[in-house]
Amino acid sequence: MSCQKYVPAWAAGLATSIFPFMTMAQEVTLDQRINETIAPVSNVIASIIFYSVPIGDTNFPLIVGWLVLAAAIFTIYFGFVQFRKFGHAISLVKGDYFHPEDAGEVTHFQALATALSGTVGLGNIAGVAVAVSIGGPGATFWMILAGLMGMASKFTECTLGVKYRTELPDGRVSGGPMYYLSKGLAEKGKPGLGKTLAIIFSVCCIGGAVGGGNMFQANQAFQQMVNVTGGDSSFLVGNGWLFGLVMAVIVGSVIIGGIKSIAKVTEKIVPFMAVIYVTAGLVIIISNIGMVGQAFSDIFVGAFTGAGVAGGVVGALIQGFKRAAFSNEAGIGSAAIAHAAVRTKEPITEGYVALLEPFIDTVVICTMTALVITISGELNSGLTGVELTSAAFASAYTWFPLVLALAVVLFAFSTMLSWSYYGLKSWTYLVGEGKGKEIVFKLFFCLCVIVGASMSLGPVIDFSDSMIFAMAIPNVIGLYLLMPVVRAEIKQYWAKIDSGEIRKVDKAITAKAQA
Repeated sequence: MSCQKYVPAWAAGLATSIFPFMTMAQEVTLDQRINETIAPVSNVIASIIFYSVPIGDTNFPLIVGWLVLAAAIFTIYFGFVQFRKFGHAISLVKGDYFHPEDAGEVTHFQALATALSGTVGLGNIAGVAVAVSIGGPGATFWMILAGLMGMASKFTECTLGVKYRTELPDGRVSGGPMYYLSKGLAEKGKPGLGKTLAIIFSVCCIGGAVGGGNMFQANQAFQQMVNVTGGDSSFLVGNGWLFGLVMAVIVGSVIIGGIKSIAKVTEKIVPFMAVIYVTAGLVIIISNIGMVGQAFSDIFVGAFTGAGVAGGVVGALIQGFKRAAFSNEAGIGSAAIAHAAVRTKEPITEGYVALLEPFIDTVVICTMTALVITISGELNSGLTGVELTSAAFASAYTWFPLVLALAVVLFAFSTMLSWSYYGLKSWTYLVGEGKGKEIVFKLFFCLCVIVGASMSLGPVIDFSDSMIFAMAIPNVIGLYLLMPVVRAEIKQYWAKIDSGEIRKVDKAITAKAQA
């Protein structure tokens, strides 16, 4: 579809005034101008960040190994904390230890919902389909394993996010990897290294927020709406800018209020969209209950035989690890920005809450998608991505793709809300705090929603994906150096629990505060 034909004059003029290289020459579309400008840089960065080594008949991206190795190390170092303290994490989310007078802006549940809205998205729908179509059902087993280990990474980074956050005079907070890298490593006698890693992280986070956390989401939401409203004959064809404008207005109306406003929306949207998607999946599973046993058998056997898939066992393992890493973002550091805003005076509590994210995102929702695809019989249809997932859902009821379309739009919307906050906090870390500086970023972010929905931005998305995973390099280095700090937080927290200094609060007080 030619973007030149459909972008309205005012949008073209605005884009050209902001990005001078985007001339609207008649023979070259705006999409092409953007792609041609970004592609050389994008290709170089992507080739570095996603550098792969051949293993058997397939290639393994080293960045995935970087994340999975870190998750394994944190799991062992903290004594399998994700399993031992899972119950305590649930208690914290329920508000059993919530004190409304503590510093911060949101509750444990709101922080969890905000972070989940940034990770639960199109990767759970399209990405899982790619993993199982290439790696077979066995990829699901390795995806679950990597997700379970990733819980320890989230625990580590989100504890540090609260530990080193900055509390502003007006009661707002700023936190995340850029703060624990600079402050934490300064405490370790490495201020120069910490500052450098913090700046690298912030730059990459802004790039990832604008691209993968914004334009890609708007673009895919628009495409799915076109698909379910008639495809090439849809009334939406050629009106991506209008769809983007509507979404930008909605996004802007939420993010203008800051993390409190975002949290209030995500705490309602995340459970709702999860229920819609999981319920739809359960309907298909229940309607094919006789095939569930065989599906689980295929998943387990395929994990260790790799029969019939590219790369055999190694191929299944790589696809599973890739999907887990790409989906739950454990080790990326993004979630620590959202969790840093929680109301608590005990940093470790938010680490326990955060470890639930990879479980919900990967172990529950990604596995649900893989199971539906496996039992639907569509795995060998030749389809992949969101088309494969849509066909799998349609195998039960022809109208199920409409449910999927709703889920896609909700996932995209919630992801944009969370990543707007991640990008904003990285922006203010670099340029300083201030309402005016925040407004500049928020307006730019909303403009990018319109751009993303209007155009096909392949190299832009490649660049933003690279930026998101580049965040993991400085972040994980910092996590390794600050692991002892987290261990000290664990020790003093449980000493307070044992002494009775920290105890469960009255439910009536908690309910009143959360209301």
